[in-house]
Amino acid sequence: MYHGVKFFYMQFTQLDIQPNILTALGTMGYDTMTPIQEKAIPFILDGRDVLGMAETGSGKTGACGIPLVQKTDPSLNAIQALVLVPTRELALQYVEEVDRIAQDTEVVPFALFGGVNMEAQKAKLRHKVQILVATPGRLIDFIWNTDLVHLSHVHTLVVDEADEMMKMGFIEDLELIMSFLVHEHQTLLFSATMPKEIDRLARSYLTDPIRLELNKEQKAPQSLQHHFRHTDRNRLPALIDYLQNEDIQQSIIFCNSRHQGSKLLRDLQGTFRSLEFIHGGLAQEQRSIIFNQFRRKKIKLMVATDVAARGLDFSHVSHVINYETPLSHEAYTHRTGRAGRMGRIGIAMTLVTDRDLKNLQKMLRINRIEPVWHGQAPKLAQPARSQDGAKKRNRGSRGKTSRSWTRKAAPAPTS
Repeated sequence: MYHGVKFFYMQFTQLDIQPNILTALGTMGYDTMTPIQEKAIPFILDGRDVLGMAETGSGKTGACGIPLVQKTDPSLNAIQALVLVPTRELALQYVEEVDRIAQDTEVVPFALFGGVNMEAQKAKLRHKVQILVATPGRLIDFIWNTDLVHLSHVHTLVVDEADEMMKMGFIEDLELIMSFLVHEHQTLLFSATMPKEIDRLARSYLTDPIRLELNKEQKAPQSLQHHFRHTDRNRLPALIDYLQNEDIQQSIIFCNSRHQGSKLLRDLQGTFRSLEFIHGGLAQEQRSIIFNQFRRKKIKLMVATDVAARGLDFSHVSHVINYETPLSHEAYTHRTGRAGRMGRIGIAMTLVTDRDLKNLQKMLRINRIEPVWHGQAPKLAQPARSQDGAKKRNRGSRGKTSRSWTRKAAPAPTS
């Protein structure tokens, strides 16, 4: 049985959080809680199992990390919290966030993942690890082949991006790890969607969980402005025009394939600096270097395949650009969720050709998006509206006949 709850916005100082953690949160610039943090943290501190669904960029890592640090005994040299994530990049991001939360404590987090030499990881585990963030495959390797991972002191298990783990084929590994925890413990399971397999997992391993489902009727992050531009099959001039005329702090430019991403990188290199390309074919070390450079704002424009579309938190991304229209409405949500995170305003720009219109119409309907068009809007079943139109309607146009609005595009660049 699941329990639904409602709360009002709160500040971290209103919770029973240790002063040294509050100091760290202040240093991190965290003051007011996000909705998922407000709803989840009191129940996690209280030891309740939680089944959470929230839009991407909602602050789930902090919602778990703050209670995990508070509940960890720094004097006990043992793994006390276990966090399972699907990718190396998410493991590194998660442990970095927990490390910042724990900066004024003696709690030690560590990330365990594949693609690197096991000996360095063994040395760290032999020394001291109290919060372990791990990918399922590498964790099982250590459990079977070493005597360094002991889970008997784990008081909290966190499963993050559960639906992504299922898509990546980790569901059996996940169940195996969960079956190792035979003692009483708390389980927190977070998933963007709730397919049958994840629902079954929750019902099997969670005890009377609190169900936290934010924005159930909103499929797209509400801090995003969804912009579109209708173009011909040669999208490149429209993209260059947009990049040259838009105030962009950082942007991820998504392509549907590695081949198209490589071609786009070559096409842009003569016009723009501070440019990189991230894709699944790179070695883990190369991907980590690029992600870290991007996170430190050393790279302004990052061409990417969908390897960058899930779970990663790039707080400075102001614009996500779909150079190619995503192949599914879920992919659109995950891609565009890289901007507008933690309540910040972001812009998602999608370049649309005639062959994309049918899928676009379906995506707009499913994700409940009212598009802002740059230039002439194509004929779709639902009307389009621009920012100017939204402002006029908000100033009191009730009762008036609705109309479509478009935003005039800047002139195309000359060669």
